[in-house]
Amino acid sequence: MKISLQKFIPGENVRMMIIATCIGLMTGISIILFRSVVEGVETILFEGGKKLLGIHLGGWHLLLLPLIPMAGMVLLIPLSLLFPGEVNGYGFTKFLRKVNLEGGYIRARTIFLKLVSTALTIGSGNSAGVEGPIAAIGGAIGSQIGQISRVSGARMKVYIAAGCAGGIAGIFNAPLAGIFFASEIVLLGTFEISSFSALVIASAISTVVTRAWYGENPAFSIPVYHLVNPFVELPLYSIMALITGLIAVFHIRFFYFIRDKYRTLPIHPQLKPLTGAFIIGCIGMVYPQIMGNGYQFIESVSNSHGTLPLLLALIFLKIIATAITLGSGGAGGVFAPALFIGAMIGGAFGNLANMISPTMTADPGAYATVGIGAFLAASTHAPMTATFLLFEMTGNYMIIVPIMLTSIIGTMVAKKFNKDSIDTVDFTREGIDIHEGRETAIMKSIRVGKAITEDVDFISERANINQLLEIFRLAKGGFYFPVVDDSGKMTGIISMQDVKNILHKAEEERVCYLVGGICNRDVIMLTPDDSLYTAMQLFDIKGIEEIPVVENLENKWVVGMLKRRDVIAAYNHEVLKKGISEKAETIRITCSG
Repeated sequence: MKISLQKFIPGENVRMMIIATCIGLMTGISIILFRSVVEGVETILFEGGKKLLGIHLGGWHLLLLPLIPMAGMVLLIPLSLLFPGEVNGYGFTKFLRKVNLEGGYIRARTIFLKLVSTALTIGSGNSAGVEGPIAAIGGAIGSQIGQISRVSGARMKVYIAAGCAGGIAGIFNAPLAGIFFASEIVLLGTFEISSFSALVIASAISTVVTRAWYGENPAFSIPVYHLVNPFVELPLYSIMALITGLIAVFHIRFFYFIRDKYRTLPIHPQLKPLTGAFIIGCIGMVYPQIMGNGYQFIESVSNSHGTLPLLLALIFLKIIATAITLGSGGAGGVFAPALFIGAMIGGAFGNLANMISPTMTADPGAYATVGIGAFLAASTHAPMTATFLLFEMTGNYMIIVPIMLTSIIGTMVAKKFNKDSIDTVDFTREGIDIHEGRETAIMKSIRVGKAITEDVDFISERANINQLLEIFRLAKGGFYFPVVDDSGKMTGIISMQDVKNILHKAEEERVCYLVGGICNRDVIMLTPDDSLYTAMQLFDIKGIEEIPVVENLENKWVVGMLKRRDVIAAYNHEVLKKGISEKAETIRITCSG
């Protein structure tokens, strides 16, 4: 009976597909709820606020516009006080940290917090996007299912990525873009076939759910464009991609410049979002297009509307508005602003191209459409996501070549001048290369000073061979011995290998050799502030087992010796400690949930 029943128990891959289906279904439902809340808040706060204040009448009424985005930030204050650190600012970097470095344990309340805080921010007219938060909501759903199923850290990561794929697929009606978003941005390009199938299933199911509710309409209604003259337009698209990559670098640097300035601003933290909202409202008095997610104006520009001066102004005003909204403490993502900025760049470039050669170039809307993908790719360093998103939005094979070309060139230019995407800047500032994985991140987080052996046998460079041999005989297990001068500073290192050719000489001849004359003076050294990752690289490159650790490279006072086995022990201890901490956190979250 047991054998026959086992045949009906689904295998590991089948279970993962079933769970991926559940994740996609729940994410699709969450998207419907999320969009409804955002639209509801926008109707009440933004549209209702404008009617209440008489903004449509113009004149002095227009001066009241900043009150609307400020009202949204006032409503955000209770959430910010109740859940400090979980509401304000651009949160997708924290999300990537949890997924790739902290085991993927995301609280259930993240779903509620992201939904409400983003709706209040965007629905009141502040400049941000919904795509990052909906990806985080999908990821939180995946994490909760993983915690309930008590899966491993690797499988938890797959479930979170599946939720993210479903979130992006459903919000844009673009299942392929959802898959590549999860693989490029969330999983950082590292995934297996089994995990890829989970992304495909979750993305497809989420899209089916949202299409059943909203229909099969794409995110933007964009006309069908084609290449008028490939020999003229492809070079033009390449030039546009170069410009787009450079503007993406400016966007990333300015974004973090504003955030850093706000962090040091000497005012109460709850007032910072209000100042940002006030600035957004002031800009919106003259350029209302920058308020909210900007989807309507993206569609307008993609249909070849908009003058050149307006589009040029909106490129930089949207960069400023997004940096201020999220840098000051508003909640939301950067995906929609990137689409907006890219459309403005492409539209402006298309206008110029039409002025120069109207008969040999497509309408400005074609360039605006391609610009959406190019800027998204350059700012996120995710060209595949951008390419498939634009393809699914347009459904046009004829424009796929310029989309591919500009996405790749834009990304290459952005990486050349700024190695970090908008999501990875904070990791680099902490000395973490998130693309290298959790293991490397742990190694980089541990300092050499925590793993060294401080009980070290020194030898003077004036000592003779007999004295050195006595040190070898009494040594406590080391193979390498620091050589120091009269002031106590290290001048070299010596091992048995350095003296084996002298041992066969006669006693009276051996004593003539001094340690300073035979030691190795080309010494690899570490300091206590170096990381264990750096140490392991040196161990592997040089094929040695011990490295001397000095106070600093200028004053070479030896503080200890670092052994390869001590590095491995320190790493294992840290992994064990993090594993216990994560397990305790899971139990605590489960109990509190």
